[in-house]
Amino acid sequence: MDFAYTAKVEALRQELSAFMDAHVLPADPAFRQAAHAGRMPMEILDPLKARAFEAGLWNLFLPGLKDGEAGTRLSNLEYAPLAEIMGRIPWSAEAFNCSAPDTGNMEILHLFATEEQRERWLNPLLMGEIRSCVGITEPDVASSDPTNLQTTIKRDGDHYVINGRKWFTTGAMHPNCKFVILLGLSDERPEAERHARHSMVIVPLDTPGVEIVRNLPIMQHFAPEGHCELRFTDVRVPASYLLGEEGQGFALAQARLGPGRVHHCMRSIGQCELALELMTARALERQAFGRKLADFANIQDWIALSRMEIDQARLYVLKTAWLMDSRGNKAARSEVSGIKLVVSRLQTEVLDRAIQVFGAMGLTDDTPLAYLWTWGRALRFIDGPDEVHLRTVARGEIKAAKGRLAETARYLQN
Repeated sequence: MDFAYTAKVEALRQELSAFMDAHVLPADPAFRQAAHAGRMPMEILDPLKARAFEAGLWNLFLPGLKDGEAGTRLSNLEYAPLAEIMGRIPWSAEAFNCSAPDTGNMEILHLFATEEQRERWLNPLLMGEIRSCVGITEPDVASSDPTNLQTTIKRDGDHYVINGRKWFTTGAMHPNCKFVILLGLSDERPEAERHARHSMVIVPLDTPGVEIVRNLPIMQHFAPEGHCELRFTDVRVPASYLLGEEGQGFALAQARLGPGRVHHCMRSIGQCELALELMTARALERQAFGRKLADFANIQDWIALSRMEIDQARLYVLKTAWLMDSRGNKAARSEVSGIKLVVSRLQTEVLDRAIQVFGAMGLTDDTPLAYLWTWGRALRFIDGPDEVHLRTVARGEIKAAKGRLAETARYLQN
């Protein structure tokens, strides 16, 4: 494993950083002001997207891009450091058509969509003309066990009829969001195999019976694109809107989660790096009790711990990305869970230290720290809670241990 950035990736890192400095960072105050007012400022995003497209900084996340499809074909390992740069300004990923949940949706459409589905939904997503959302989590069941999901997808002739509720459907209120990829129960027989009862279907948001009930706040913060509760009441869509085959819902969901967790984690690491930079600069300029904050041992400990923990987490994510590229997503299942847990916990820890160094100012929107702490806390639920990922990692270790019991026993004294 060699994690030195190739000349190609280093050139992209320099180009992306220059774009961020020249175009994204100057737009950040106006974007945040509009977002605080509950508005998605497309007058800021649209020109940035046009610039990024022209610069070739577009669809950087999709290894399987085909000839003629807009974007730069990068592996997971090549894209990871670029996601870290984007993460420093969380909304910036949309400027490069690399926003979640679109990235995951484009992944599964790229893998499983029919030609008709590609033409209607994937191609406009690849061009950044529309956006999308994904409906998985539900308010009435413990969605950490997705076999609990109760929203129904019932075949009725040439259509599917959908009934149920979803929530934390990110992006549903974005002005360009046109459809949701919904995971629901398509086989209600109790004797059916638990992981073959659910399917995924594409549901245009303007379909009769689709209702955006509310935009849910995350730790009292409302996102202008929405983390929404949706209600589906006798929603009818053509059977041709099914993704893959009936009963394949979990397999499709896993196909989109692996790369998406690398993206989330690297964006988080970018946010931790920014927090460390701000924390250190604040410690160097702020004085208390006749000394710079940077001269106090506890502050130095926080800076040192943050530096080491960020570097450790980055290497863990890069190793996972390399494993996915070289051996496939399934081989990296334990690592994908591990990075999700490690990085989300790291983000709240580093951000908490930075807020403490800034004092009460760190609680306000005069810095990005409070929002970034909030998002780090949310990441401990997004794509599965910590406990599920701990269980996955533990099961992997136990399975491996069973295969080497005899070898391990040689190290025990009788």
